Amino acid sequence: MRSDITVAELWRDRDLAAWRALVASSPEGSAYCLPEYLDALCSAAGGRFVVLGVRHGEELAGGIALHERGTRWGAVVQPRPLLYYNGPVLRRYATKNPAEAASRTAKTLAALAAELRRRGLARTTLRCRTTVQDVRALLAEGWSASPAYTYVAPLADPAALRARMDGNVRRLLKRAEEGGVRLVEDGEFDPFYALHCATGERKRFQAYLPREPFRRFVQSLQGRGLCRLDHAVLPDGRVAAAQLTLLGPSATSHTVAAAADPALLGTGASAYLRWRVFQALSAAGYGENDLTDVGPGEVGQFKSHLGADL
Repeated sequence: MRSDITVAELWRDRDLAAWRALVASSPEGSAYCLPEYLDALCSAAGGRFVVLGVRHGEELAGGIALHERGTRWGAVVQPRPLLYYNGPVLRRYATKNPAEAASRTAKTLAALAAELRRRGLARTTLRCRTTVQDVRALLAEGWSASPAYTYVAPLADPAALRARMDGNVRRLLKRAEEGGVRLVEDGEFDPFYALHCATGERKRFQAYLPREPFRRFVQSLQGRGLCRLDHAVLPDGRVAAAQLTLLGPSATSHTVAAAADPALLGTGASAYLRWRVFQALSAAGYGENDLTDVGPGEVGQFKSHLGADL
């Protein structure tokens, strides 16, 4: 490998500022990659994080933010609840020579693969936010690759997105609007957590975090401008649905936790909440919302009915 390609941990302020700028500009970038986000996650869920940067000369060409968790077999890196993506972030090059750009990307990935091997992790599983088409550098290091899917809602034209929604979703949305359902931004944590736990029991998944660590996590993100917590509230004051959305420097926002009262689904509050958050995100300049995963059964079906692309 050429001597001008180096990999190092990023910890100085100027290095992390360059990393944040890369996260903001790269298609792979998201709040999940930010030191501030990973610090909040480690404080609430344990583990440690490190940001590795790959430089071609003086230029930061790519890198990866790793959340490491200790096990009896050693440190592991893998996605977990509240950390859906943990893959490489790569610089895009404005060049008329696609072979040159592809070569730079391949060398960045090869440098990352070598560094991950050197760190001696017991297990490493990465999930990329966009398609990294050429993974030969990783395969050469003994990695395996498989596809993963999610739904992404385009937000540039909210009216067009509403027109793409399934007819039943639009009917529920209209019912909620006519029934006086309203959106509450920065809603209280406890109603959200109660719905999150109830949804977990119904869908057979564990709460992402215990109550108080989850509260600290959300409050930390709110203080750093990295999330919004929204409620759909009925005229009588009941919270019918709640949603936690990740923000960040890139054009993509992420819905990471959404829950609804099953007894109130007929009010259309869940569809209303999704729609109003889409509108708010679009107004704030976000180009898309990643609904996070496809999900089994009716969960994935509902996401597909929101006008999102697979």
